[in-house]
Amino acid sequence: MPVKGSIRRVVAIGGGRVRTATPQTTGIDREIVRLAGRRRPRLLFLPTASLDAADYCEAIIRHFGGTLGCRVDPLLLYRDRPGPRELAARIAAADVVYVGGGNTLRMMRLWRQLGVDRLLDAARRRGAVLSGLSAGAICWFRAGNSDARRFSNPGDKTLIRVRGLGFIDATACPHYDSEHHRRAALKAMMRTAAGVAVALEDCAAIEIVDDRYRILASRRGARAYRVYWRSGHCHNDELTPHEDFRRLADLLDKNTDPEIWTCSNTSSCGACVPPRNEPRRRTPPG
Repeated sequence: MPVKGSIRRVVAIGGGRVRTATPQTTGIDREIVRLAGRRRPRLLFLPTASLDAADYCEAIIRHFGGTLGCRVDPLLLYRDRPGPRELAARIAAADVVYVGGGNTLRMMRLWRQLGVDRLLDAARRRGAVLSGLSAGAICWFRAGNSDARRFSNPGDKTLIRVRGLGFIDATACPHYDSEHHRRAALKAMMRTAAGVAVALEDCAAIEIVDDRYRILASRRGARAYRVYWRSGHCHNDELTPHEDFRRLADLLDKNTDPEIWTCSNTSSCGACVPPRNEPRRRTPPG
């Protein structure tokens, strides 16, 4: 069930390479750090979905610590198995929680086993910035379109529905452009799912502050989509990056038409202002 009360602050990213010399999501990551409102925020990195991959931790420390000025604290649930008191203290100290990509199903199971889900809810309620990429985007939603099966069987491209923390009352789908089988799988999944899905391309993100949202991008042309079934048809409403915040309730209600604008900005700064008179774009129902 979705968590009651204010969502507070979430930045969920659809994908993009982070373990490189120049991370693709830097424009969005700068907004995550800015949202914390501190000169050197404490960023808690949860690499659970990657089994605490050492190279992932090193990349996040280099990127968020060295480049973006955070104090990075990797919380290694598999490698270190911290006890309940340590878990609670380290999550409570975080200004930003950043969750890495990997196996969403395995991550959510361990979080619930260790009580991390409840500690993250407490972090949400006190105003910590909740963020992440791929599995680290899905986790904040009611559910997600996940490739968890491929981690035990690399040839299995079946996408499954994985239950998240429920802070956002929608289904999340990452990698909507780079993994082409996601579109058909999400269409089929949403036929029997309640509400809408937020589908994010690589280098696109949804930023939510309390009851309002906006779409961000760190790459020119990266977009998000609202996917839902209505009157027997599947709709894919294109959500291009925009600078202004809009009502989240309108986005999550499939019977309400949110402002869907075509981006006119040719830069990759992370957000853009839609032109006043440009028509909205929709993908025809399928």
